[in-house]
Amino acid sequence: MADSVRTQGLFKRFGEQVAVGGVDLVVPKGSFAGLVGPNGAGKTTTLSMITGLLRPDGGVVLVDGVDVWQDPVVVKAGIGVLPEGLRLFERLSGRELLSYNGQLRGIPKAEVERRAGELLKVMDLTEAADKLVVDYSTGMRKKIGLAAALLHNPAVLFLDEPFEGVDPVSANTLVEVLRRYTASGSTVVFSSHVMDLVERLCDWVSVMNRGRIVAQGPLAEVRGERGLNQAFLDLVGVRNGGGEEDGLSWLGAARS
Repeated sequence: MADSVRTQGLFKRFGEQVAVGGVDLVVPKGSFAGLVGPNGAGKTTTLSMITGLLRPDGGVVLVDGVDVWQDPVVVKAGIGVLPEGLRLFERLSGRELLSYNGQLRGIPKAEVERRAGELLKVMDLTEAADKLVVDYSTGMRKKIGLAAALLHNPAVLFLDEPFEGVDPVSANTLVEVLRRYTASGSTVVFSSHVMDLVERLCDWVSVMNRGRIVAQGPLAEVRGERGLNQAFLDLVGVRNGGGEEDGLSWLGAARS
């Protein structure tokens, strides 16, 4: 199976802290891939380097066989990105935001209008299409951000915590859109620390801890018979805490 994304020895340091310490990430083409790990594991830094938003200190990043840092324009033309904490042009309406993104991508105006209309409908944003983005809820912002990332029909879509702060109705819409996208042979790579969500959506998973990949492969192989959440806890070395040896013996004690 061909690789959609592959990194070799990816490395990034911030001062004395090693954020990513030699990551060899593999994502097969056409997969719905989860990049999981505890907070501070290096997921966002890794995705930022893969998508050309942050220059690595070492290593190689290939997207569909093209080196991201040798041919960044070629790679960026073929990917869609929805970063965590994405800042949108809030004084544009949802429709104007999509139109602007389409013009940046060089898509003919009539085609942009057609695609934008379809995306707004699928995202259940038609009624809010002409409202300013500043008035959008968190879920609506995620949906319009995803619509903007999909507008140019990228081969690979990168999402950093796409469901963070999203209500169940909006989350369900995002899931259905992403499933349709991968069914066409495109690739989704998304980071998360919510194991239930990854287990429900993904067919491939990479587990990060302390800046390194500690396991990756088909979901069924990584989780084994344990379920993904328990496999994840075992892989990152989490023990069951909360005993008296950890302190906090006073917590919940009877009050006089």
